[in-house]
Amino acid sequence: MLKLVIFVSLLFIALGSYGVYCAFFDMNRLPTGEFLSKKTSPDGKYTLNTYVVNGGATTSYAVRGELVFNEKNNKSKNIYWNDREEIANITWTDNDTVMINGQELDVPHQKFDFRHQ
Repeated sequence: MLKLVIFVSLLFIALGSYGVYCAFFDMNRLPTGEFLSKKTSPDGKYTLNTYVVNGGATTSYAVRGELVFNEKNNKSKNIYWNDREEIANITWTDNDTVMINGQELDVPHQKFDFRHQ
């Protein structure tokens, strides 16, 4: 009986932890949004697509930035997520550095997520 209680407790903790991760940390589960703009890096290796997400009546608008790997079959990943924004000002400062609404990111490794600042 004790083993069953321990197993059920560990299962509950694992499922709860996974739920928290999905809700607050996983950038791959962000809402799609409506297309805003796109800008390609100077060497053409990356394209940054931005989208505005309407949070509904209870939350503000947010901007999502999706980095597209042009040389890897257009594979993409989310690198930018910020609330209380409706526009995206994108500037590539070099082949691997992009500035999005004042946040400088070294792509493809860095990302900005307002939930973790």
